[in-house]
Formats: sequence, C-alpha cells, structure tokens
Amino acid sequence: MVKVVVCGASGRMGQTIGRMVHESKDLELVGGIDLRPGTFFGAEIVASQDIGDLLARKKPDVLIDFTIAQAAVGNVKAAAKHNVAVVVGTTGFTPEQRREMAAAIEGNIPAVISSNFSVGVNIFWQLVREAGKLLADYDIEVIEAHHRNKKDAPSGTAKTILQILDEEVGERRKLYGREGMMERGNEIGVHVIRGGDIVGDHSVMFSKNFETIELSHRAYDRSVFASGALRAACWVAGKEPGIYGMNDVLGLVPKNPKA
Repeated sequence: MVKVVVCGASGRMGQTIGRMVHESKDLELVGGIDLRPGTFFGAEIVASQDIGDLLARKKPDVLIDFTIAQAAVGNVKAAAKHNVAVVVGTTGFTPEQRREMAAAIEGNIPAVISSNFSVGVNIFWQLVREAGKLLADYDIEVIEAHHRNKKDAPSGTAKTILQILDEEVGERRKLYGREGMMERGNEIGVHVIRGGDIVGDHSVMFSKNFETIELSHRAYDRSVFASGALRAACWVAGKEPGIYGMNDVLGLVPKNPKA
C-alpha cells in the first residue's frame, strides 16, 4: 500500500485526487496540505507551514502536488528533505523555479513531473510528434481552451505541444493571437481561450492548400488527470532518485517531454 499526501487538498483537483486515493485499493490517503487545516475523506489537512510536521509524522511514500508554482516549489523541497517521492502536475513554473525543484530532487528523491497527467494527452503528444515529422512544411496553429479561473496562458500542455513541434519541425516564431493587417509567415499561431468551466481542450491544426489535418484532445472531467497522477504515484514509489515524465510511467518513447 502506497501512502499518499495531497497538496492543495481543499481545491478542485485536490478533492478529486483525495477521493480517488481514498477509494483506491493500492493507495492510502494519509494527509493533505492546504492554506487552512481541516479534514478530507477521513484524513487530516494541515496548514501549508506545517507540511514538515505532517511528513515527519505520517511518513508518506508519495506527495502529489496540483497547486500553484510558488507553493509547489516549497512542497517539493519539503518532500525532498523528508525523503518523500513527488508527483507534480502544477504548471506555470519560471525557469528559476524549475531549477530550484531540480536541485532539490536530483540525487535525493524520485519525481514524476508533467504538464498533463491524462493518459490520452500523453498519447496525443505522441501523435503530434509523428504528425510534425510528416507535415513540417504545413502551416501550424495551436489552440487551447480552459475554465475562466485558469491563470497561466498558454497552458502547460500547450507549451509542451510547442516544445514537441520545435523539436520536430524546427524552431519557429510563436505568434500569440492575431490582430490587424498581417501576412502569414512561417510562424506557429497560438490561441488561448478562457471561459466557463471548460476542463481542458487542445488542438493542433496542420494546414496546406486544399486540406487541413487536425489533432485534438478534450477532457470532460478532472478525474482523467487525477487517475494519471495516481498511476504515477504507484509507479514512482521506490524508484531511483531523478526526474521522470509520464512517458516513463506509460512506457512511451523517451523523447516525449517531461514537462
């Protein structure tokens, strides 16, 4: 039985993950972290500043973090200090924050870090990669949509799409939206939509004269991300220290980006 602590326990993703861990036969929910103390699914939630005390008392195997970038960095550092593996689905990290996390993780604990834990999205990334290899001379547009409360834009998933395209078609200028009179060049257009309760939509459009090929993924419920995170939690417990991606968890080709 893998013991799990969930960060952001009172949030929407935290509640979904907590419920699914609680219902799992392979995982045990031993605590949560949030801004204020409380309980969820029979486990205690402690305030963020008391994370070290909870980790010392409960001795979890894995900490799952779907919070915000600044909080996630501190949570990863605390986990590394207490020799707890981590699964990080938080997005919006700055390069410096990524370096801070990597410094805490390397040589100390195993970590699965991904901008999207949906199994479908990870396969979608693979399809985008294959399409990029074959359609490098096509015009490319990336479109993503999320709920009105998502702050980072483009999404982490969209940034991973752009990273994959850079690797397969060569680096191109990114044009974030279009306005006014302009002629299309060799850029990749990036379009962000925020509204309502959209869970997560991503599309990549490859267009040429007389035809368009479009690849897309749509998430209908946050449980698709939570189920992937639980799968990663089961996989990462007991692994060698280092940073892994969902490609490692799913056994996909190593070139799939980790974040």
